[in-house]
Amino acid sequence: MGKHLAIFKGEGGSLILSGKKTIESRFSKRRDPPFGQISARDLVYIKPSGGDIIGQFRVKKVIFYDGLDLGDIREIRGKYGKRLAVDETYWKKKADSRYGTLIFIGESSRFITSPVKIPKKDLRGWVVLN
Repeated sequence: MGKHLAIFKGEGGSLILSGKKTIESRFSKRRDPPFGQISARDLVYIKPSGGDIIGQFRVKKVIFYDGLDLGDIREIRGKYGKRLAVDETYWKKKADSRYGTLIFIGESSRFITSPVKIPKKDLRGWVVLN
């Protein structure tokens, strides 16, 4: 069972903790984490960009996409769009992605104060912790 640190811009982390976002997506041009490195039952810490860790969730299921094209991304958007809870800008920025990871969110919990401190000084949006 792995542990991960996910960095969220905007309201993504809060939407997960409120139950409005039930799938987290990560799309990229390269095989960047969490692609191929996350599994069901893994634990993901939720960290807003520039802030402290605010919660965690358990991974229910993962789907990896290798060799995506625009048609594939449109299909993913049509099938999972509402559960991803992202806006039009997100889809425009991800239109040329070749790799994708859909992370289905299981149980989540919000922290009153972060019980975990993970030093991070770079721009990575995802860190595999073990």
